[in-house]
Amino acid sequence: MAVQTKSLVPLFLLLLSTGGTKGEKFMHTNRLIHEKSPYLQQHAHNPVDWYPWGKEAFERARAENKPIFLSIGYSTCHWCHVMERESFENEQIAAVMNRDFVCIKVDREERPDIDSIYMSFVQATTGGGGWPMSVWLTPDLKPFIGGTYFPPDDRYGRSGFGRILEQIANAWRTDREKIVESSIDVIQQLQKQAEVAPGGSVSRLDKDVLDTGFFVFRRSFDTREGGFGGAPKFPRPVVHNFLLRHYAQTKNQEALNMVLTTLREMAKGGMKDQLGGGFHRYSVDAHWFVPHFEKMLYDQAQLAISYLEAFQITHDQSYAAVARDILDYVLRDMRDRDGGFYSAEDADSVIDPADPKTKGEGAFYVWKQSEIESVVGQPGAKWFGYRYGVEERGNVRDDPHGEFTGRNILYQAHTVEETAAHFEKPVDEVRAAIAEGEKKLLAARAHRVRPHLDDKVLTAWNGLMISAFAQAGAVLNEERYAAAARRAADFIAGRMYDPKTGNLLRRYRDGEAAIPAFLDDYAFFAQALLDLYESQFDTRDLELALKLTEKQRELFEDKTNGGFYTTSGGADLVMRMKDDYDGAEPSGNAIAIMNLLRLAQMTDRADPRESADKALNAFASRIMVAPVATPQMLVAYGFSLSKPKQVILVGDPAAADTRAMLDVLHGRFLPHRIVMLVKDDESRRKLAGYLGVVETMTRHQGKATAYVCENYTCKLPTTETVKFGELLQ
Repeated sequence: MAVQTKSLVPLFLLLLSTGGTKGEKFMHTNRLIHEKSPYLQQHAHNPVDWYPWGKEAFERARAENKPIFLSIGYSTCHWCHVMERESFENEQIAAVMNRDFVCIKVDREERPDIDSIYMSFVQATTGGGGWPMSVWLTPDLKPFIGGTYFPPDDRYGRSGFGRILEQIANAWRTDREKIVESSIDVIQQLQKQAEVAPGGSVSRLDKDVLDTGFFVFRRSFDTREGGFGGAPKFPRPVVHNFLLRHYAQTKNQEALNMVLTTLREMAKGGMKDQLGGGFHRYSVDAHWFVPHFEKMLYDQAQLAISYLEAFQITHDQSYAAVARDILDYVLRDMRDRDGGFYSAEDADSVIDPADPKTKGEGAFYVWKQSEIESVVGQPGAKWFGYRYGVEERGNVRDDPHGEFTGRNILYQAHTVEETAAHFEKPVDEVRAAIAEGEKKLLAARAHRVRPHLDDKVLTAWNGLMISAFAQAGAVLNEERYAAAARRAADFIAGRMYDPKTGNLLRRYRDGEAAIPAFLDDYAFFAQALLDLYESQFDTRDLELALKLTEKQRELFEDKTNGGFYTTSGGADLVMRMKDDYDGAEPSGNAIAIMNLLRLAQMTDRADPRESADKALNAFASRIMVAPVATPQMLVAYGFSLSKPKQVILVGDPAAADTRAMLDVLHGRFLPHRIVMLVKDDESRRKLAGYLGVVETMTRHQGKATAYVCENYTCKLPTTETVKFGELLQ
């Protein structure tokens, strides 16, 4: 996407000049001290006169006819911290900001609607994007200049922030009309680019697009290291979702192997926390070795599901083990005492407890060889070091900033069996010693200063995590995972949902639930409730999923053209968007469509399917042109083409015969199915209110009985687990 306006060009050229100033840090307090967002609170003592996004800031900008400087980031963002230290704590730079601009801070995780609008502008006008995002707006919130990180003075090939501020302020004073005209033009072009409208019937989405998507990912697949493309390598679980379903539908072994290779190689590398479990955000190299050390909740949730699905397909316990590592990390370090899940842990952490203000990338996670020897002792330290690639001088060769000098990032350099062979020791002895070493080092690490924890609870990300725990509880037959899913769902339903209005809220922190929820909050939490119902069979979950989906359609659906806006709209937004990009997180539209397709199979109602088809029709041209950008949308489209199995079990979920049926079900990867369970007359009555055929389904001979149907036509019921397995296939 490109935006071209003549009036933008002179100002961009103006920013090519250099210069800047530098001041000393001084502690102040601004309006952000009253905000709940950890990111905003991090900036509450800047000398910048920050405002949160809202009416007070807008009214001042309009009253004083000043441009707005909008800074968007999040609390675990490394370069956000850098720009704060260099510029926002700089007295002289802050003085310019306060004199010439109304300055607003936004937490992108709290307000993804604001972030997506201005990110689309930055990407369109600069060719790239990221955080911190820096955007200058007119008083009526239209953007006219944007970028990401700016150094305080000229360096890294970038203009200095102080000089840029002076030049933009001068341009506003001398050429304001042209800037305003430019901003209006930009918004009009962005709105055109963001338009999503149907171009015919849903049949325009040719099923061949599923093969096209496979071949696109095949071309970029790294056959040796796994992943797609070169460095830096980001995990993108939505791609795994598509490829595993493509394999299930076509039996294309390549699609499966791409995912399995990626999951194996990721688990070996430094991007996985080899001691504490969970995955860091991405790898700066192509080998999954040197990570960017922040940990995001949405990564843990989606990757746990990828490993669970790989386990279902292969029955290889190594994939289940990685899933357990992820989930145990989240339970240990990312869970609120009342059951919700926190958002993220920072990449930066304190290097030396005696100097808590000085932080380094990954300091919490890396080790000197001498530290390992001191904690583990010999011979375990030697065996551990060989297993995890530890070297006396450190094992990071490419270290441009000198952050890892003399330190080691743990990765699986050798298997336990290779380690035992190298030292000519019994495998069991070496395995036990290494496991003991891991425990000791994890305990020792717990005494270090932990990275900053962003402890806000987001509905959307909790939805993803609830899905992971619900599925893990069923697939791994692990009650504590099932209990974690139940407790988190109750947390969101109890504190973030108003049953009187049917409205959800986005964020909970420090006793306060706030911010009207967005499309992804409704869609991801509704998905979680469907996953929870299909694993625990509490009809309240199905009922709430239906209510949320109805509310979602009321607030966000484009009834004319199809698809869903990311926000219900508001006076403080210059445009509404329909997000379809499946990136680090799936798009709200992709999950909303999938929920509708599942509900169409779980009810006798026609409107969920009609809404889903209309949305697919609206996004058809985008999917056909760029399937690589919409893998989760491809998942939904594949489901819509399939003949999903409607699996209805009649039995007591606590009884052995019903459990045996569920074990057969959860032991298979069956993405194109829905599951319902009739456990008593009350549940039969409720479920029959959704799907009428349930009314006639009973136990045979007093045993747990399975009904497997397609297109509302059922095969003969069975009480035999072997026969049930055959019907599922």
